[in-house]
Amino acid sequence: MDFKVLLSFLEELNQNNSKDWMDRHRGRYKALRHEFIQWLDALDSELAQRDPDYYPTPGKRGINRINNNLMFHPNKPVYKDHFGAGLDKAPKTADFYVEIGLKGSFLAGGLWRPDPERLNRVRAAIDYDGEVLQAILHKPSFKKMFGGLYKDEMLQRMPKGYSADHPQADLLKQKTFAVVRNLPEEAIYSPDFEKKIFETYFEMLPFRRYLNKALSVGN
Repeated sequence: MDFKVLLSFLEELNQNNSKDWMDRHRGRYKALRHEFIQWLDALDSELAQRDPDYYPTPGKRGINRINNNLMFHPNKPVYKDHFGAGLDKAPKTADFYVEIGLKGSFLAGGLWRPDPERLNRVRAAIDYDGEVLQAILHKPSFKKMFGGLYKDEMLQRMPKGYSADHPQADLLKQKTFAVVRNLPEEAIYSPDFEKKIFETYFEMLPFRRYLNKALSVGN
């Protein structure tokens, strides 16, 4: 995958963000999308070989739409400024996410502002054995790669049913359970880019498995 060509296209799209422009360049877009899907397919295949519990996610299934949802976000531009996709994407689980974009590229995973049912399941797991999640988050190699949980809005008070002196109070107040590894632009052009993806995937895996185990309780 030639990411320089991809970013060049996204730059043009960002400067001419309209359906008319996209219609005139749809052939270029479709060719890049096809190439990105093929690249995702190769990652999907390799991850399936390396992780026996991996959930096969072909590129066509994992790739995000390039159109913004203007019904809920009418002030956003028509098209996004990135290509993104989820891998290891079992339904309603914490998947592994790859994004290549103009504002930066990154690898991420976890749960972004989950719905109340899933959030309550994660909090119940933290109440039961939150020290396991704490140990994952505090592992030196994990902290070096991700820094910690993604900083998002938190509750000011403890969620209903949990005491203020709970040993994992800070975790229970979280609304988002995700981690991100930001990548400099040169990293995506590097021959070892895919190596970085695999090392990130496996460093993150215990975190995602903890969340997915929490989500599976009661199902």
